[in-house]
Amino acid sequence: MHAFRRAVEAGDIDAVETLLAEDVVFTSPVVFKPYPGKAITAAILRAVSQVFEDFRYDREIGDPAGPDHALVFTARVGDRELTGCDFIHVNEDGLIDDLMVMVRPLSGAHALAEAMGARFDDIVKEAEARSA
Repeated sequence: MHAFRRAVEAGDIDAVETLLAEDVVFTSPVVFKPYPGKAITAAILRAVSQVFEDFRYDREIGDPAGPDHALVFTARVGDRELTGCDFIHVNEDGLIDDLMVMVRPLSGAHALAEAMGARFDDIVKEAEARSA
């Protein structure tokens, strides 16, 4: 998904948000339950863009014309390096309706969970404001 990749790499979360379907479901690498909806997904992505340092996509996997894509990335959270993958599904309108993120190693996942947990009240407030 070239448009998503370009927007993320540019740090343009507003552009990322335009690529999300209203009914998108975000599955976090560190939280059990998925988060349904465009507002909460955009708020999470905005926060994670502030948490990740030295973020870069290393590979794109999948048929560019198909509905399923995988974007492999590397980043840092504090002193922890991590590798991850964004698994993306687009609907018939070309909008992202499923975004699942996986990260490794466990120490990187813990650092990510801690950093995002510290911001989660603000994430929820932003999502509620955007939904209103």
